[in-house]
Amino acid sequence: MALNLLGLNRHELTRFLEGLGEKPFRARQLMRWIHQEGVADFSLMSNLSKQARQTLASHAEVSVPELVSEQVAEDGTRKWLLSLGQGNAIETVFIPEATRGTLCISSQVGCALACSFCATGRQGFNRNLTTAEIIGQVWWANQALGANGQNERVISNVVLMGMGEPLLNYEAVVEAIDILLDDHGYGLSRRRVTLSTSGVLPALERLRDRAPVALAVSLHAPTDELRNELVPLNQKYPLQELMASCRRYLDKAPRDFITFEYVMLAGVNDSDQQAQQLLRCVQDVPCKFNLIPFNPFSHSGYRRSSPERIRRFRDILMSAGLVVTVRRTRGDDIDAACGQLAGKVVDKSRRTLDRSGERL
Repeated sequence: MALNLLGLNRHELTRFLEGLGEKPFRARQLMRWIHQEGVADFSLMSNLSKQARQTLASHAEVSVPELVSEQVAEDGTRKWLLSLGQGNAIETVFIPEATRGTLCISSQVGCALACSFCATGRQGFNRNLTTAEIIGQVWWANQALGANGQNERVISNVVLMGMGEPLLNYEAVVEAIDILLDDHGYGLSRRRVTLSTSGVLPALERLRDRAPVALAVSLHAPTDELRNELVPLNQKYPLQELMASCRRYLDKAPRDFITFEYVMLAGVNDSDQQAQQLLRCVQDVPCKFNLIPFNPFSHSGYRRSSPERIRRFRDILMSAGLVVTVRRTRGDDIDAACGQLAGKVVDKSRRTLDRSGERL
């Protein structure tokens, strides 16, 4: 069976090539052809010898996910549904802005964390992605956006905020980060790669030492009682432990703050009192907040906080000296907004009741 080179970092690619009798410098050449030029056909890699190209064609491949569908929102956001075979599919989203282009990629098919306000959590968990499948999303998006090695980079930022909890697929994710950061791969800085986690603390501690990138933490509640309901993982790793881990992460992080993501749910987590509780919760962690208007999906049991309530909540946090942004909803007309990456799926999670106790 041919080895998919898309998922090999430079060290792994070097070992593979040495096993074929090739010189180590070929790894750099191959990475540039695959990730920067977007070439998947070995015969087109002109600075490799004819023998090397033939050998690679016999033992390896560059295999990317298959496109199922593409949607373009009114605001220019693009969403691709990519097939991984055997009925598994993932969604990848590109968000264009004036000064940057952000690609939101998935790390799992579905998600096991079952956060109550997230459509992906309702899908349940199927499997982890391989490194090749994670990187394949970046490779595919580059081709779809018309990027090549000679032009200015279209994708300036990559965020692991799509389907799945990245730290529950730790090994594949950190190897993908290696490729994203490699100058012969995608050449991104650590500041331009962001990993979003709900707080899988043992893996977060490992990430700090292995591949520290910008960190976003899905917080969503100021108390353990409420977070246990919204983010069930909190029952295992409560807020006090999460905050301590965030402080330690900053020792090696490329940014000097943690971004806390906070979805705004009407009547659930958006009161003035809860804003004050939130300030006490994060008081020892250098941070900024990204308030996210809830993006509705069928039978969620939640409503989006009003613009006035979001502004009031924001102002309380800002009056304490915090930097606070309110995320502009992008791509919600094609279900590409935060928390909506699940397509048309059946609820496979164990949670069957909404907040009012009615069966979903």
